[in-house]
Amino acid sequence: MLEPVLEPLELAFMQRALIATLIIAAVGGVVGTFVVLKGLAFIGDALAHSAFAGVATAYVLGGSTYLGSIVAGVTTALAIGFVTRRARVSLDTAIGILFVGAFSFGIMLISASRSYTVDLLSFVFGDVLGVSWSDVRIMAVLAATVLALVTLFYRELLFTAYDPTMAAASGVPVAAVQYGQLALLALTTVIAIKVAGIVLVVALLVTPAATAQLLVRRVPVMMAVAALLGAVAAVAGLYISYYASVASGAAMVLTATALFLVALLIAPRRR
Repeated sequence: MLEPVLEPLELAFMQRALIATLIIAAVGGVVGTFVVLKGLAFIGDALAHSAFAGVATAYVLGGSTYLGSIVAGVTTALAIGFVTRRARVSLDTAIGILFVGAFSFGIMLISASRSYTVDLLSFVFGDVLGVSWSDVRIMAVLAATVLALVTLFYRELLFTAYDPTMAAASGVPVAAVQYGQLALLALTTVIAIKVAGIVLVVALLVTPAATAQLLVRRVPVMMAVAALLGAVAAVAGLYISYYASVASGAAMVLTATALFLVALLIAPRRR
């Protein structure tokens, strides 16, 4: 009876994929909770697209694609926060301007590069089965960094998420916390891009946390449930992709969506 479960795990690439997806589920559940509470889903999508500019730049220059995506993602996140606070434009307008500009820059670099290969497509559509042990180690370090920072500044992040005006009156450096929140979201997006790709990465951040919000009320519990649901969706999607020969990222996202629909039907209505 255990053979269908154990058979895929005999393969090294499935072992790496499983570890990578669990890492993403853990950090995605925590950061995704703040994304859902603050309504930052559009920013998550924008940062995923913006990170592609860093990937393309690093690829052309022969550097680390992870470092390039981190620099591009964090820079865009901070720029969105700066433009929103300083200019008379709404948050979604600032996001639309900056992420389209960054993504277009990446496309321009790739189109001008004679050394272009299809390897870069893995950042668009995801390639969890192609994750290396080096990728897993980098993901683990980035995830540990994000989780440590969330733990260290949990009170400030939570207070600012719910009531920034009261937080500022209580002495919380709201601007710094909001910039930090955007930077954490950018790092989380970078972690998940390799697995889900730019197109689907926002779903791994938003859907498990949104599902958890239907089921529980307290934020710490919501984070834990979101991480658990993300892990279930990731592992189930991985097995579906193995036996059905379909795209892994899409299978994970559709599984997470199915869990959300189930929770939507069984969760009690509340105001």
